Amino acid sequence: MNTPIQTQLIDGKAFAYQMTEQVKKNVAQLQKDTGITPGLAVILVGNDPASEVYVRNKTKQTHKVGMRSFMHMLPETTTQQELFNLVQRLNQDPDVHGILVQLPLPKHLDPDPIIQSILPSKDVDGLTAYNAGKLTLGHMDGFIPCTPLGCLMLLQQELPKLRGLNALIIGASNLMGKPMAQLLLNAGCTVTIAHIDTRNTEELAQQADILIVATGCKELVKGSWIKNGATVIDVGINRVITSDKKVKLIGDVAFDEAVGKAGKITPVPGGVGPVTIACLLYNTIQAAQKHVKE
Repeated sequence: MNTPIQTQLIDGKAFAYQMTEQVKKNVAQLQKDTGITPGLAVILVGNDPASEVYVRNKTKQTHKVGMRSFMHMLPETTTQQELFNLVQRLNQDPDVHGILVQLPLPKHLDPDPIIQSILPSKDVDGLTAYNAGKLTLGHMDGFIPCTPLGCLMLLQQELPKLRGLNALIIGASNLMGKPMAQLLLNAGCTVTIAHIDTRNTEELAQQADILIVATGCKELVKGSWIKNGATVIDVGINRVITSDKKVKLIGDVAFDEAVGKAGKITPVPGGVGPVTIACLLYNTIQAAQKHVKE
């Protein structure tokens, strides 16, 4: 029987604060040198409550670092063509350096052609085929999706030597799982991706030095799945109603069970979420700086 170990919390809020402070300095320097203020346009279609909260946080942080925020809140009834037309206008707007379409979109809209219509130079979410292809080829000069980039940065802070470690990613989305796998491959990890059809996910997890979970299934990963001393990155954010009718945020990992097994773990909230927004701001200042050089 394994002896419980002292689990260290990975403080995403503190990491994000340091990142945003550096972005703020870079924004001020760009304004001083060129007179240009980086601009981020966020498109939200419909009224998904989780997306609304996330977009509000993004807008608040954008203003905090001195960037311009262009918020486009569209009704649920927005058509594919209307959304496409908006993206094209933003592509041509010199004041907009980054464009983000908040996912998920309402079911009647097809996200892929919309995402692919964003100019790669303004694709600060890193989801166009151009930027995804750059990452696949190991070229780190494109835009990398914000959540995987944030997870990698946290891992690099906590584990200075990633090369040779076994990493399991549970969840194979284009937004998270696939780019995360590529980043870890580039860092020298041995990478496995588990998905809905994987038969032995628990067994794979028990062998992982790094366990990254992004499924949207609350507390899917139990304490028994976690290798003693593993580093666990919980990307999930699930809203549940407690017995006293309050809303509580929990992750995809059963946190209380993981404590005493994991060596390090991101809490929910306060782990990956703040770092994702910091990475969005980081990508946006990068986009503005590249624009100046062109």
